[in-house]
Amino acid sequence: MSEPVLVILAAGMGSRYGGLKQIDPIGEYGEKIIDYSLYDARLAGFRKAVFIIKEELASDFEDAVFRKVRPYMEIETVYQRLDDVPAGFRVPADREKPWGTGHAALTAARVLGDAPYCVINADDFYGREAYQKIYAFLSQLPCSEKLPCAMVGYQLRNTVTDNGSVSRGVCLVEDGLLQGVTERTKIEKRPEGIAYTEDGEHWVPLDGETTVSLNFWGFAPGFTQALEEDFQRFFREDVPANPLKAELYLPFVVDALLKKGGAEVQVLESADPWYGVTYQADKAMVRDALRRLTQEGKYPSPLWPQGTN
Repeated sequence: MSEPVLVILAAGMGSRYGGLKQIDPIGEYGEKIIDYSLYDARLAGFRKAVFIIKEELASDFEDAVFRKVRPYMEIETVYQRLDDVPAGFRVPADREKPWGTGHAALTAARVLGDAPYCVINADDFYGREAYQKIYAFLSQLPCSEKLPCAMVGYQLRNTVTDNGSVSRGVCLVEDGLLQGVTERTKIEKRPEGIAYTEDGEHWVPLDGETTVSLNFWGFAPGFTQALEEDFQRFFREDVPANPLKAELYLPFVVDALLKKGGAEVQVLESADPWYGVTYQADKAMVRDALRRLTQEGKYPSPLWPQGTN
């Protein structure tokens, strides 16, 4: 089996942020959140990263991230394309929205061969412990009749923002194993506590200690087939019902495989802080947090000494 590979979801549109947050500078020397993730991943053992991006942004990512990181890690890019649909299907008229994180992960998984892989978001800071735990898991995949997978879990209270709603995979965990995950696309801090809504009017409370997924997953190579199968199901069932906005979320694929009894997903808890930039107003908080970690000696400044752009 090949060495574990880091897969980075970086093709999102950033509509709530109002720009391309994946490469928005946040460190003293222009570092992006993904720079810190790559730094932590390399320390954990990862030596190759595959980025899923939009083709028209390739030169932007090269200038902003890849050029500085290439001396330290192998970087490969794949493009998430709207016209990448299963045989026998076509893109609905007027569709502009990408097909979702499940499809993004699939575009990368197709080029990985027999390598196990970790999937993360480009715009989330997960903390070093998460990479250490997932790399250890992927380096010694357990023998099992079910497909061995892992997820780094975080407490919901530590993943919400004061500046609006967030989308999170709400997890059911028993004895350290994931039993199910439900994507909630509108979770907010409210006067009465954290809650989610499906219709914008009725709010359902959520315990702040609930384990949530932030798209930090570890997959054995066989998970690629599950992605392919669910992508076809998505076009048969979900796209006809909502042709302009239907998305295949990565947690949906995991949950479907769990329901079929085809996977065992270990939940790896991380005590490190998580930071993210869903909205422009989140940026100052994240910048301050990363500055503190740098001052504490957790990160050098600049992160990549050969360039400061």
